[in-house]
Order: sequence, then C-alpha cells, then structure tokens
Amino acid sequence: MKKTKILCWNINGYRSIVGQNPSKKYDTISRENKLFAFIEKEKPDIVCMQETKADLSQINEDLRQPAGYTSFYNSSKTKKGYSGVAIFTKEQPKQVIDSIGIERFDIEGRFLQADYDGFSLLNIYFPKGYADNERLDYKLEFYDAVFEYLEKLKRTQKNIIITGDYNTAHKEIDLARPNENVGTSGFIPVEREKLDVLVEKGFLDAFRLFTSDGGNYTWWSQRGRARENNVGWRIDYFFISENLKNNVKNCYLLPEIQGSDHCPLILELGK
Repeated sequence: MKKTKILCWNINGYRSIVGQNPSKKYDTISRENKLFAFIEKEKPDIVCMQETKADLSQINEDLRQPAGYTSFYNSSKTKKGYSGVAIFTKEQPKQVIDSIGIERFDIEGRFLQADYDGFSLLNIYFPKGYADNERLDYKLEFYDAVFEYLEKLKRTQKNIIITGDYNTAHKEIDLARPNENVGTSGFIPVEREKLDVLVEKGFLDAFRLFTSDGGNYTWWSQRGRARENNVGWRIDYFFISENLKNNVKNCYLLPEIQGSDHCPLILELGK
C-alpha cells in the first residue's frame, strides 16, 4: 500500500478556524487561517473534518479548500450552523458517498465516504447523546445504522477506515475521570458497548496499536481549565479493518494544536 497520511479533526466551526468569522471561543479574535496553515505544515494527503457547522454557500469561495486539494462537504439539511462533515483530498477519489440511506440520519450531514484504490474511508460525526433523552436513542440507533452499512460495504471492500468524532470514550483509560462520569453521556455503558460491537466486527483502534498509556485525549471541556490540566476524553478515533493492521505505520494525537475544543489525530499508512 502506498504511503498515505490522513488527518482527522473536529474543528467545531469551519468559518471560525479559517478566519472568515473569528470567534473568541478558543483563542483571541484573529483573521488568521489556522486550518490552512496547519495543513500546509502537516501536508496530509487527506483531511477529514467534523462539526463544520456551515453550508457550502456560507463559506467564501477562496476558503473552501487549500491549494492542491479537492473538497467535499456534507452539511445539515435541518438547520444551518449545525453538525456537518468535510473532506479535503489531494487524490481524486473513485467515488464519494454522502448518505447511509436512512433519511433521519442523512439530513443531519454526518457522513462522507471516499473510496480510493486501496481502501474506503468513512468520515463520520456521530451524534451526541444525553442521558434519559431521545437524543441518546438517536445516537444508539445511528451507531446501529452505521454497523448495518458496514456489513454491506464489507461485501465489496475489505479495507475500511472509519474516522471521526465518535462522541464516546471506549475504555476507562480513555478519559481522565471515569468514575465520575459513569452516568455521563459519552461514557454510559450502552454507548461504550457500541464500540465493543465495532471491535467484534473486526475493527481495530489504530491509536492503541502504538500505545497503551493513559493521559491521551482528544477533547476537553471548556470549563475549569480542563485542557490546561489535561482533564480530557479520547472520543475521536481511527478504527481500521483488521487486515489493514500491517499497513499502519503510525497513529498519533496532536494535543498541542489549538483552534477547537478537540485536537487533531493522524493515521499514517504504508510501510
């Protein structure tokens, strides 16, 4: 398999991070295009973003993709400024799919699939859930719909990468304070069981191929200096087909990169 570097990042607002509509939320107000500058530095072959919070019509034409990349967007059909995923890619995919075939999930703009010669890449923004709330049911049903979609995809594609914001910490090691969050959505047993199902279906957590250490997180609350104190959660992942294991060169997090309440993570393929 040829060398491929894939970047995943929940950017929590595309227009803010590219400087179109600067926000005080994560940094000082700036017109700097932090996203493009970061991409220029890292030089990934593919960029998968979640929570773009923008329809394509809301993004200035010169900010829709960096030079040298083709862009694909899938935005919420229910309301603007909500949800959304996007892919930047240097190589033109064989095909791009923006639907899992179930309208109540598709309308929220949570899914993009890009097919390449060596693999299918799924970029997914899984829903948040709230305890004792219909959104928890929606989240669990979304997981099930993705699993059903994967079963169909596996009939024609053996090499599958599923990246994105899963909005679930899988194991106790994946958050700083597991005992305090057993009843918190994102760490409720029924949510964690969905990631167990993904593993049972033959998918591997690529990051855990390289480290079993704790203290590695991808999201931090904006309250109580959580990021400064590294009180975080690992809820963003690369899950890969088991047969891709020997093609994974590295998988790592970049917690020092600012611009969102999530940090980027990178998967490197090809040995």
